[in-house]
Amino acid sequence: MNGSDALLGQFLAHIDVERGLAKSTVKAYAADIRKYLGWLDSQGIKDLADITSHDVEAYVAALDKAGESGRSKARRLASVHEFHKFALMQGVVVDDVSARVKAPKANGHLPDVLSIDEVTQLLDAASMGGSDDPVVLRDKALLEFMYATGCRVSEAVDADLNDVDTDERVVVLTGKGSKQRLVPMGEYSIKALQRYVSLGRPQLEAKAKGGKERRAIFLNKRGRRISRQSVWEVVKMAGERAHINKPLHPHTLRHSFATHLIQGGADVRTVQELLGHASVTTTQIYTHVSPETLIETYLTAHPRAR
Repeated sequence: MNGSDALLGQFLAHIDVERGLAKSTVKAYAADIRKYLGWLDSQGIKDLADITSHDVEAYVAALDKAGESGRSKARRLASVHEFHKFALMQGVVVDDVSARVKAPKANGHLPDVLSIDEVTQLLDAASMGGSDDPVVLRDKALLEFMYATGCRVSEAVDADLNDVDTDERVVVLTGKGSKQRLVPMGEYSIKALQRYVSLGRPQLEAKAKGGKERRAIFLNKRGRRISRQSVWEVVKMAGERAHINKPLHPHTLRHSFATHLIQGGADVRTVQELLGHASVTTTQIYTHVSPETLIETYLTAHPRAR
């Protein structure tokens, strides 16, 4: 498409430098918009000024036909919206045709959440019976850390030793757009972290070649900062050992953290701050009522339920 590569480069620089979005977010925008531009090109549309709202709607329909989830379609359309707004701001087009295209309605799917007992099973399984193996100590501390703080997997990976104050039981997490927030840590996570840092981490750090990793909390078997993929594997293996038959991934712990806080009486605004959500709307998904709670409340509250 004529001039689209140059405009895309300018847009990515804008959201990276001027807006300060996280590198992973910039990368996601780039992938979404390249997919969009590629589809437009396949339809014979060679100029941004020639795009109509019907074209954008047709693109969303094509995503639906390709089997993409409602969440995925909404994210891709959000990227398209931002790109068109930028094109208008730069004077490349005279109208934002994407503004008239709304995101598909969510299907009401709730996030995967573990019960409190299942979280306990998962964390117990990670400890392997109290093993002093450095990798086991790391895995236990990592999962305790993620459930205690509700952090994103990237925030766990990026966490440094000096981000944690074990005396005050708090950690500074760096989230999207390099925004920092202070999150409390409970006794279980602090103890698991202290045990790992004193007994397990030195052994992992000693395996590093070409200089030790002095900053990162969580290290891999080669003494380097652990990767996102490795965290996924840690969660998966602990889930298998705990015999948890639910979809399990690092974000499951974040979902469970938020849901358990809400169920325990925490208000949505507080949970929003702890999660680092920019909008309370994002957090409100955790205010859902479980079917079990719904039935129990009905049976105990309705005068003719029994």
